[in-house]
Amino acid sequence: MTVSNVQPIRNGQVLLPCRDLDGTLAFFVDDLGFKIETIFPADSPRVAVVFGYGTALRLERDAAAPDPSPVCLRLESGDPAVRRASTVVAPNGTQIEIVPPQPGYVMPEGASSFVHTRFDEGGWGVGRAGMLYRDLIPDRQGDRFIASHIRIPDGGPVPDYVHFHKVRFQMIYCYKGWVRLVYEDQGDPFILKAGDCVLQPPEIRHRVLECSDGLEVVEIGCPAEHPTMVEHGFDLPTGRLAPDRDFSGQRFVRHIAAEADWSAWRAQGFAYRDLGIEQATDGLAGARVVRAETPQAIGGTAVHDGEFLFFFVMAGTACLTAGSSGPAALSPCDALVVPAGMPHGFSDASADFGFLEVSLPGAVPSR
Repeated sequence: MTVSNVQPIRNGQVLLPCRDLDGTLAFFVDDLGFKIETIFPADSPRVAVVFGYGTALRLERDAAAPDPSPVCLRLESGDPAVRRASTVVAPNGTQIEIVPPQPGYVMPEGASSFVHTRFDEGGWGVGRAGMLYRDLIPDRQGDRFIASHIRIPDGGPVPDYVHFHKVRFQMIYCYKGWVRLVYEDQGDPFILKAGDCVLQPPEIRHRVLECSDGLEVVEIGCPAEHPTMVEHGFDLPTGRLAPDRDFSGQRFVRHIAAEADWSAWRAQGFAYRDLGIEQATDGLAGARVVRAETPQAIGGTAVHDGEFLFFFVMAGTACLTAGSSGPAALSPCDALVVPAGMPHGFSDASADFGFLEVSLPGAVPSR
């Protein structure tokens, strides 16, 4: 195949399979001076793209390595004629793959299921920037949603960089400790304290600066796998304050728990504070902190018809009834996903029982 017109080619990456992604990434960045351009998924990196000296290298932990192992150059083109042959081989054995332009993220069909992840199940893995990640939705609802319990044990400066996410929805709730953050066009860096929350609209540039000892946050995103893009040469803060700026139909939200009002939740015996996400996403998603208002609160049974309903227990204990199964004990740091059509409810809640609720759409459609 001859590519006579290179204009349809948008960018290229040299694909390098590697079993030890962390070690290989450190070699190219620390030893050779390459810069990280993209890395994903955040909770257990599998792909990293580094750029240096006019060359972009795509390091893939799971990529198949041919035997013998030629370098593979991947080129993107929007022209079907250019893509007529999906793979060509150079005289020196280098494989050239010409593929369609890659989207920011792929929204999978998804498969809604019931999930109860207990705190004493599973472990912590090392993710992006050395942070510890605990997977709260192991089945990822068919790769449609991800929820991570993220921990940084030792406080101080965080080795983060200015970056953004190509994502449909993403929020961070500060569960314990505090973290100092800075966001594009949202003023000076600020402290996110326990109980506070931010909505990160798609592609807003941001950076984690420092944190307290024992920081813990809960991060929910859709889809489950989405690229984190590193933004070299982009300085934060920007010196501008634009709280109403539109980012792909969403606005940045910083919810401050100390300033929030409480209202009666949809189930009797519980109250909630709204985190402001439903309004900022034009109804796409919503998030609330819910607490028991009466000892041994019994909220009754409900059924929802939404896309996604997630709970993260933050304090106290209760019993969950879901579907036809018997009551299940809930403890702090347990996580739940209740699919549409499944009757569910909380009972025997302790006086300090409280949880985070996240839903798509923002208003939980119940029946």
